[in-house]
Amino acid sequence: GREGLRRLLWFCAFLQVNLAILNLLPIPILDGGHLVVSLVEGISRRTFSIRTREVIQYIGLAFLLPLFLFVFINDFARIGLFSWIAGLFT
Repeated sequence: GREGLRRLLWFCAFLQVNLAILNLLPIPILDGGHLVVSLVEGISRRTFSIRTREVIQYIGLAFLLPLFLFVFINDFARIGLFSWIAGLFT
């Protein structure tokens, strides 16, 4: 019982640290991207317009969505989900 709980807590901590690191990547839609935009605004001493901020966020989204799709498709293919679904129709 205790070993299972210990492993679960370790896994949760490991997952949280990894998510925090990924969130700090300088990709515009993530927190790291917000930090970079704020840094650029601070250095240039001018703020971006709302429209410019929106475009920056859309660029980040356009980068992340295909990456997420690629990862999900690879994971589903690896566990054989597509083969299993195809087997339902044969």
